[in-house]
Amino acid sequence: MSLLEDPMHPGEVLKELYLDPLDMGAIAFARRLGVPRTRIERLIKGTTGITPDTALRLARAFSTIPAYWMNLQTNYDMAIARKKVDVSWIEPLGAA
Repeated sequence: MSLLEDPMHPGEVLKELYLDPLDMGAIAFARRLGVPRTRIERLIKGTTGITPDTALRLARAFSTIPAYWMNLQTNYDMAIARKKVDVSWIEPLGAA
């Protein structure tokens, strides 16, 4: 499977591509962002997703843009939905 079909959870991206290279743990990073440590811990574990608030904070911390973080979350959510939701029975509407 490709990364587009089976993308990494945004928390995994945060940990592997950003926090690990900085040798920074969830608690220290949470302090830096001014959020509860549990928010970062749950994000890294993949039990919660990125909110607009978190996206703004991550973008500022890593000099990215909030849309980068939100797109990671959207791509992940869509991949999960594709596996769970059957829409094959819906008849497409004709063009107006």
